[in-house]
Amino acid sequence: MFQAGDKVLIVSCADDPRAAGKTGRIVDEAPPGPLTDGKWTVNGISLLIAPVLCSTGELQKL
Repeated sequence: MFQAGDKVLIVSCADDPRAAGKTGRIVDEAPPGPLTDGKWTVNGISLLIAPVLCSTGELQKL
């Protein structure tokens, strides 16, 4: 389980494949729900990559 502010490695990302291999931070204050289809919001990846939605299996906590 992730918490807001956790630094994560994006192993893969169906939402934006350019984010794979990069790091970012979890934005969500609560576990993801139906609004995000159960995916976590990850921000702070790159200036050229907007926040992405990733499933738990696509992320690795650092």
